[in-house]
Amino acid sequence: MARSGRLRSGAAAKLKRWRKGHSSDSNPETRQHRLAARSRFCSRPAEKSNLTVDAVKLHNELQSGSLRLERASDSTQFRMEEDSAEEAATEKSSGTFLSGLSDCTNITFSKVQRFWESNSAAHKEICAVLAAVTEVIRSQGGKESETEYFAALMTTLEAVESPESLSAVAYLLNLVLKRVPSPVLIKKFSDASKAFMSIVSSQACSNSTSALRWVLSCLATLLRKQDLAAWSYPVTLQVYHGLLSFCVHTKPKVRKAAQYGVCSVLRGSEFMFGDAAPEHHPAAPSTAKFCVQEIEKAGGAKEATTTLHVLALLRDVLPCFPAAVVKTCCETLLRVMTLSHVLVTACAMQAFHSLFSAQTSVACLPADLNAQIITALYDYVPSTSDLQPLLTWLSTMERAHINLGRLQKDLCWAHLPRLFSTTMNCFLSPHSQVVSAAAQTLETLLTECIAPHMEDMGTVSASAPAPAAYLCKMFRSVEEGLTYRFHAAWDKVLRVLEIFFETCGKQCHPIMRKCLQSLCDLRLSPHFPYMAEVDQAVGAAVSTMGPEVLLETVPLEINGKEETLDFPRSWLLPVLRDNVQGARLGFFTSYFLPLAATLKNRALEFTQAGKSVEAKIYDTLQWQVWTLLPGFCTRPTDVLGAFKGLARTLGMAISERPDLRPTVCQALRTLIHKGCETDAERAEVGRFAKNFLPILFNVYSQPEENGGTSAQRRSVLDTVRAYLTITDPQMVCGFLEKASEKLTSPESSEFTRLSILDLVVAMAPYADEQSLDSLYHTIQPSLQSKERSMQKKAYRVLEEVCAAPHAPCQAFVRSHLQDLQAALLDSLKSAASPAKRPRLKCLFHIVKQLSAEHEPFVTALVPEVILCTKEVSVGARKNAFMLLVEMGHAFIRFGPTPEEAMQRFLLLIYVGLTGSVTMISCTVLALTRLFFEFKDHLEFSVVEQLLQNICLLLASRTRDVVKAALGFLKVTLLLVDTKLLAKHVQTMLEAVGNLSDDMRRHFRMKLRNLFIKFIRKFGFELVKGLLPAEYHKVLVNIRKAESRSRKQRALKKAAADMDEEEAPARQPRGDSMEEILADSEDEEEEEEERHRSKEWRKQARQKGQAWLKEGENDEPLNFLDPNVSQRVLATKPGPKQSRGVSHDFQMSEDGRLIIHEEEEELDDDEAKGADEEMADVLQDVGPRSKKSQKRRFREDPDDEEAEAGTYSQYKAGGSGIHRPLKKEPAFGAEYRSKKGKGDVKKKGQLDPYAYIPLNRAKLNRRKRAKMQGQFKGLMKGAQRGAKAGRRNRLKSQRS
Repeated sequence: MARSGRLRSGAAAKLKRWRKGHSSDSNPETRQHRLAARSRFCSRPAEKSNLTVDAVKLHNELQSGSLRLERASDSTQFRMEEDSAEEAATEKSSGTFLSGLSDCTNITFSKVQRFWESNSAAHKEICAVLAAVTEVIRSQGGKESETEYFAALMTTLEAVESPESLSAVAYLLNLVLKRVPSPVLIKKFSDASKAFMSIVSSQACSNSTSALRWVLSCLATLLRKQDLAAWSYPVTLQVYHGLLSFCVHTKPKVRKAAQYGVCSVLRGSEFMFGDAAPEHHPAAPSTAKFCVQEIEKAGGAKEATTTLHVLALLRDVLPCFPAAVVKTCCETLLRVMTLSHVLVTACAMQAFHSLFSAQTSVACLPADLNAQIITALYDYVPSTSDLQPLLTWLSTMERAHINLGRLQKDLCWAHLPRLFSTTMNCFLSPHSQVVSAAAQTLETLLTECIAPHMEDMGTVSASAPAPAAYLCKMFRSVEEGLTYRFHAAWDKVLRVLEIFFETCGKQCHPIMRKCLQSLCDLRLSPHFPYMAEVDQAVGAAVSTMGPEVLLETVPLEINGKEETLDFPRSWLLPVLRDNVQGARLGFFTSYFLPLAATLKNRALEFTQAGKSVEAKIYDTLQWQVWTLLPGFCTRPTDVLGAFKGLARTLGMAISERPDLRPTVCQALRTLIHKGCETDAERAEVGRFAKNFLPILFNVYSQPEENGGTSAQRRSVLDTVRAYLTITDPQMVCGFLEKASEKLTSPESSEFTRLSILDLVVAMAPYADEQSLDSLYHTIQPSLQSKERSMQKKAYRVLEEVCAAPHAPCQAFVRSHLQDLQAALLDSLKSAASPAKRPRLKCLFHIVKQLSAEHEPFVTALVPEVILCTKEVSVGARKNAFMLLVEMGHAFIRFGPTPEEAMQRFLLLIYVGLTGSVTMISCTVLALTRLFFEFKDHLEFSVVEQLLQNICLLLASRTRDVVKAALGFLKVTLLLVDTKLLAKHVQTMLEAVGNLSDDMRRHFRMKLRNLFIKFIRKFGFELVKGLLPAEYHKVLVNIRKAESRSRKQRALKKAAADMDEEEAPARQPRGDSMEEILADSEDEEEEEEERHRSKEWRKQARQKGQAWLKEGENDEPLNFLDPNVSQRVLATKPGPKQSRGVSHDFQMSEDGRLIIHEEEEELDDDEAKGADEEMADVLQDVGPRSKKSQKRRFREDPDDEEAEAGTYSQYKAGGSGIHRPLKKEPAFGAEYRSKKGKGDVKKKGQLDPYAYIPLNRAKLNRRKRAKMQGQFKGLMKGAQRGAKAGRRNRLKSQRS
């Protein structure tokens, strides 16, 4: 190895060096390799030429005209399989060796055009053939249609001789055949099939499989396009049988292509989708016969390779067979499964699974045959220790019973008890996957086979006949899972019971009472680990059976006379609270109300006796009882009969029990929204409005000491709003009149008047026109009141009246439109800031109803609306922008044309640009929003004039004005087309470039985002040339960041595409035709194929191994036992080995973990749409409160700080003002002794040993020696300390 160090003398002068800091200024001048590569870009490659003897022969024949294209004369009559793109005329360019490929206009070969950059010889051959064929078609005046390519490629197929050219032509034929019109393929079936079969016969034993697989795919497409009559000819079946014979070929790719082809023919032939489609394909019986013969021919061979290939084919085509053939095939599958070959059994199970999952008609799989297969499969139940076979068996039986339930419900229910019993045995498996799969199977069967038919059944008892008896057997099987031998799987059993309660609880509660008792007793067991699961199961029972059934079965055992305070069943109260619905409201009145009263009296007794703990317990219990009321009010069944007995108690609770007030109010709201489903129920509850509303009004009008907290008052007000929806309007008018009297009464305090105004706001939308007129005159003086709260509430009343959809409110607004306009204009000067939000909303609803004669009113509102765009209140700013947009729509309504109307409206806005600084910034903001909303109604000359004025405003010395102007430029870049904006780029960039240093520094992040948009729209060089030099550094940084983000996106996309390409192609499961007819794009080399084939066979041999499980306690295995097949395991029996801890990190060759840092996020700016951009602009404007500024700093730091990875974030360090304010404690400081040196042990904490923190920097090879030295010093120090401690102990012992 050469000695590292300085260069030898004289060598340094020969090296080219850059000045310090200028290494990236330009590319090096010496670039001989690049020039050499560029000169060879379009030349012929030197290593291997495409100019073969076959290519020259083909070229000569095509040029001499001996090969003529067979063109269809009336091709317009042919129906295309897919809509082809319109043929585009292309200009003739200079010819190269890629002419005919790069400019091929037929979209069928779009995927081939990406092959020309490939280094694969097969891809180059495909490109050469396509280019030659395209040139021939053009030379003869062709239109490059699919039919012409088909004719040319078929002619070429007969002429080529080399395997490479044959593969290329076959691949192109495979692509184009899918798009050739069906009549052409029907007419040319004889010639095409003869040509294909001759190639198949010649290539059948060839080592190269590329041509064979593409020709087989062509054969399948050709057969799929034939009509029904063609299948009555022997030649068609003969061709099909030739394709079918390759389904057991030894080469995987050939076999796969043949199986895909057979499946596509049987399931995707065109005549199978017509009106007169047969029930099954004519070739289905012969296909089934072939499969049965091949399986019988293979017999019980040790490898069973052919059998596995046929089973793979049957898995895809079995649902296509008629019923008689399906029965024969299923019998064959069952016979094959007796061989106890693990892979054969698994493949046969997959075939059964696909048959049941296909949900075929009765013509394919009758219900009787389905039931017979289910019965037969019980002879092949795997052992509970055999993981994968048992999972497959469970999945197959689940699909079998679901399909049987679809065909015949009674027969399905008759077979379900046995499956439930067998599946429950799987809960004893040592594999958690098996337990989870068994539970999932039972849940699926309950939801798909049982639940749809439960509404038709009556109450199920233990002695009920079938089908109720089947439900009893199923539930008994699941209930047995609560015994101790299933304790390891109790969580899964409880989940199945929960589904059972949800599905059948309403009808089957007589047979489930004992199980409920067992669950409640089980929950009381000490250290029971599944209390949450029990609560969920009991909750499901409550929601379906009702609380009455539960409490009859499991009494609450709380009556207020307890000697101890254990209350073992108190856990039922929260469960009832969370799950009660659809119950009888009368049950709460008769059972829980007396209980709550008893518990409250008991609590009072303990309070008087001075026993505060016992009093608190009973008070909590009575409160929990009351919390059940909202659940009972959710869809109750007896509102008409029970509510009148409960109403008085609820009214007293609201007025006299502040602790129960939120619960009772919630119950009333729930009853109104979710319990009154009919008009009669709404009328019954609304009948008591005269009782409840005065109580609620009185409670809300009281100060917080008596009326409760602010949260309770809000709850009361929400309840008032809910009750008003079902109250008689005349009663509302009476309440409104009394409220108006109290408002004008001098005896009312300010709190009372504000509370009454809140109630008036709630009642106003439901009053009639006469009452609204009286109310308007009552609140009109308050619009100019100096008390801000009163003014705001008055505007809230007007807002509710103007926004209400009811007819009286709309009639009032129309009749008082002039008065409202005058009142709102008169109160403009006295409008307080808190009243702006409801005032603007009120104006918004009024402007909606204005016509052309009211234009002066809208004009008078413009200055106020513009200034309100920078109000302190977020709601006021939002309403101001909404009103501004609505005013624009009003001017468009006023006419005469939208363009003239917007021109007239903008002239009113422009006046604001001559006002104060605040008015200018608000006006720019208003113009930005109007430009965004009405861009389609603005002429470009108006936009140009507006843009020039905004650019002038960038020279302002006020930050608010500049900020608003930058926002306008941002929206302009987003909305205006690049071509229209190009002539104004210089003006815009010059205005931005002339910003003062203070402005540029303050708005650096906004300018950066703006420059990003300019560069994306107009390019880096143009933007750089139009901006001063002080901006160039930022622009270069932006370009680097953009380039880096583009590269990262490209890498991610390439990685995703590579993952998609490398993903193995799945076998078609019969879920959709797209999977069957999908193109195979596998273009890998033959060596890779053979290598993968060897690997697959190796894995198959490993998977094919089987084990015999001996008898327990060393008992010999009885081979005459009928269940001996369960002793053949695919999983090696024995103790389960624990696997190592798996992590998601890669590992290097020397054993170090490779941990990738998180990639920086993409620029959010690219993904933002126009609406989000506008929202960002509007969010930036206006003064913010301290809270909003803090929240924005926390949630959106990107607007104020540089992007991570672009600018380094400042970290405090040094002395003085740069010192760090928060010092982190040293590692291990908590063990430091306060009295002397060294560390001390602390009780309850780890020993103070030297734990070395992990640090990525210590993996650096260059610093390895330094790190080793540190650790050596650490060890030496520890050793010296240990020696010193030992000497000290010896001295103390001697003394």
